[in-house]
Amino acid sequence: MEQRNNVTEFVLLGLTQSRQGQKILFAVFLPIYVVTMAGNLLIVLTVVLSPALNAPMFIFLGYLSLMDVVYTTTVTPKVIKDLLYKKTSISFKACMTQLFAVHLFGGVDIILLVVMAYDRYVAIYKPLHYLATMNQQRCALLLLLTWAGAFVHAAPHVLFVYNLPFCGPNVMDHFICDMYPLLKLACTDTHVVSLTVVANDGAMCVVIFLLLLVSYGVILCSLKNLSQEGRRKALSTCGSHITVVILFFVPCIFIYVRPPSTLPIDKSITLFYTIITPMLNPLIYTLRNTEMKSAIKKLWSRKQN
Repeated sequence: MEQRNNVTEFVLLGLTQSRQGQKILFAVFLPIYVVTMAGNLLIVLTVVLSPALNAPMFIFLGYLSLMDVVYTTTVTPKVIKDLLYKKTSISFKACMTQLFAVHLFGGVDIILLVVMAYDRYVAIYKPLHYLATMNQQRCALLLLLTWAGAFVHAAPHVLFVYNLPFCGPNVMDHFICDMYPLLKLACTDTHVVSLTVVANDGAMCVVIFLLLLVSYGVILCSLKNLSQEGRRKALSTCGSHITVVILFFVPCIFIYVRPPSTLPIDKSITLFYTIITPMLNPLIYTLRNTEMKSAIKKLWSRKQN
């Protein structure tokens, strides 16, 4: 415990040490964060205020947008603030908080995509029993399970890292607190802990990614039994879901499904699924979903009047 407390803060090197580069990134990330917040909150408000969007699919979609807001807020504001300073640091406790929050809300996002795939499966395979199957109690239980699963995923990260000895150096070549950069700074052998990261994060990414691909494959194979209009709507919805799945999981798999190590490209990959993907999600869902676009237009025209 005494050895660990020799390090009370970590210095984050960030994305670049160039002042010119930092100014450019600040000018890029600030609008991205604004668009992310505005787009996702617009979806949340539309789902909450539009009576036509009371189906479970839209409730889950609104919840996903809310989680995207919270998830990116655990990272982006600090990244933007750090770009204004030459030396950036984060306290040990704040680092542990960010580590837990990123994996908790990221875990909710990931498991929620499975819930949404299940919802689409029921809607397409059992349309007559859809509302009975996906009732309010079932939806609430599924959302509760996403939080429980995400907590079980996130808690070990903090438990393992908190008890590691950090005696110096304290300079982390990253812009957030994540497992591999932290393990690299520990003053002890972290081989076993690194393997638990692969088993936890890596296995979670791969298993859920494959499960989602299989589930959407089954759904798409069933489209021949639907009408032309039904096929069009199902393809539009599933297409947007699959796009989000690929954008989120491919970078995560690259980071966590490999021998424990840190690579220079890791920062760019992490940047994509923590900052870029939450901005793209509302654009993907609104552009591919006719009901959502119609509800947003009606809500906007109602506000105008």
